[in-house]
Amino acid sequence: MGDLIIPEGLRVGDTIGIICPSAGINPKAEHRIQNAIKCLTKMGYKTKVGKHLVSDGYTAGSIEERVDDIHSMFADSEVKAIIAAIGGNHCDHLLRFIDYDLICRNPKIFSGYSDITVLHYAFQTKAGLATYYGPCAATQFAEFPDILPYTKQSFLDAANIRPNERIIRPSKTWTDEFLDWFQKLDMVRARKQQKNHGYQWLKEGFGVGEALPACNFSVNRLAGTEYWVEPDGKIVFLDLVLDSLNYALLDASLTDLFNIGFFDHLNGLVIGRPCGFTQDEVKKVYDRILSFAEGMKYPIVANFDLGHTDPINTIRYGQKIEIDSKKNKIVLYK
Repeated sequence: MGDLIIPEGLRVGDTIGIICPSAGINPKAEHRIQNAIKCLTKMGYKTKVGKHLVSDGYTAGSIEERVDDIHSMFADSEVKAIIAAIGGNHCDHLLRFIDYDLICRNPKIFSGYSDITVLHYAFQTKAGLATYYGPCAATQFAEFPDILPYTKQSFLDAANIRPNERIIRPSKTWTDEFLDWFQKLDMVRARKQQKNHGYQWLKEGFGVGEALPACNFSVNRLAGTEYWVEPDGKIVFLDLVLDSLNYALLDASLTDLFNIGFFDHLNGLVIGRPCGFTQDEVKKVYDRILSFAEGMKYPIVANFDLGHTDPINTIRYGQKIEIDSKKNKIVLYK
C-alpha cells in the first residue's frame, strides 16, 4: 500500500472539528460536548462542531448526515484536526458512502477509539491516511475537572509530531469508574483513581513493527472486507471492550480473530487495560489470548494505557514501535 500520509502537526490557535460518526450524544449528556469545547479552548485551540452530534437514537444521525459531517470537516480549510466525540457501533454504515479522494486530498489529524477503529482502517486502506487511535471529545477531553495530564501530554506529543523517539511509560494511576452523565454526576467530582502497577509481560521477547491499534469488536466487522488492514508483521495494540459485556461474548469476539489468523504472524501484541472486569475475569482473558498465540515467537504485554480506561495514549497508525520485555520498554518513533 506504500507509505501513509502523515498530516501536518497541530499548532496552538488551530481549529479542531468535533463529529459523531457513530453514536450520538444523548440530550441529557450534551454538557459533555460543552466541556470538551472548554477544554480544547483552554488548550489554545478553536473548535467547530458537526451538525449532527446530539441524538437519543443509537446513531447520531442518518448515514447521509453523518457522512456529510465527515466530508464537511475534511473539506474545511480552517479545520486542522478532527476528533470523534464518542464511539458506538455503527461506523460501518458509512464506509461505502465516504469520499476517500476528498480525504486523501485534505489529510488531517483524525482521532478517536473504540468503534472509530472502523474509520481508522478505512481511511488507511482507501485514502492512505495515517490516523490516530486516541482520545474522543466527549470522553477524555470532557473529563471533570479537566483532561487527565497523561492523556493530554500523549495527545500533544502525537499530534505535534515530536521528532525524537519517545518511551511510553505507564501512567501512575488509572480509572474505569463511570459517573452517570445523565444525572450529571460527572460534574460533581473527579473520578476515583487507583494505583497502576505497570506493564505485565504475558510473553517475553523483543518486537519491532508498525503500529496497528484495533478495538476487538469493531475490527471484527471489517474481516473479509476491502477495508481490512493486514496485521502480519505489525505491532497490534488491542483495545479490549469489556465494560457491560461478559466473558463469553469477549471470548467469541477474540475467537473470531483467531479463526481468521489475526494472531498468527504479529511482531508484537500490546493489550489495553481491560475495563470493568474482575481480576479473575481479566486473567481468563489473558490466558485465552495466550492460547491463541501458542507457539508464536512475538512478545505480548498487557496493562497498557489504551482506549476504554483512563488515562490513555495516542498511537498513530503505521508508526514504528519497539517493545522489549528485557528492558520493560515500549518505544514510539517518529
